Amino acid sequence: MKISARNQFHGKVAQVTMGAVNAQVLVTLAGGEQIVAIVTNESVKSLDLKASADVIALVKASSVLVMTDDTGIRLSARNSLSGKVNALEKGPIHAEVSIGLPSGESVHATITHVACDTLGLAEGVDATAVIKAPSVILGVPE
Repeated sequence: MKISARNQFHGKVAQVTMGAVNAQVLVTLAGGEQIVAIVTNESVKSLDLKASADVIALVKASSVLVMTDDTGIRLSARNSLSGKVNALEKGPIHAEVSIGLPSGESVHATITHVACDTLGLAEGVDATAVIKAPSVILGVPE
């Protein structure tokens, strides 16, 4: 599969909770991290999503928020993946940030250059990738 989404996480469905219109799908990644996706009930059926099914969680880098200090703030976003900045490329308007997770995987984000400076981002800085569950797209291998 070729796709433009920078973040492509391979994992297994841990749990599917059906709702009236949408379902919540909990995916356990190869490194043990978990990602929650909100997809339509029709997607659950057409992709045959069930416990232990292999899936790929896709997230565009522009949908990833970066946080460096939570200062006790509670967020409505379901996904928080913590690690350290392992790569940073600053452009005149945007910066590409890669956050290395303990498992060895990385989460890629594109944020404004101003936000990068405000957060004090640099290689080795602790950072958390924050992703809203509806921004996670699920695919299945054929």
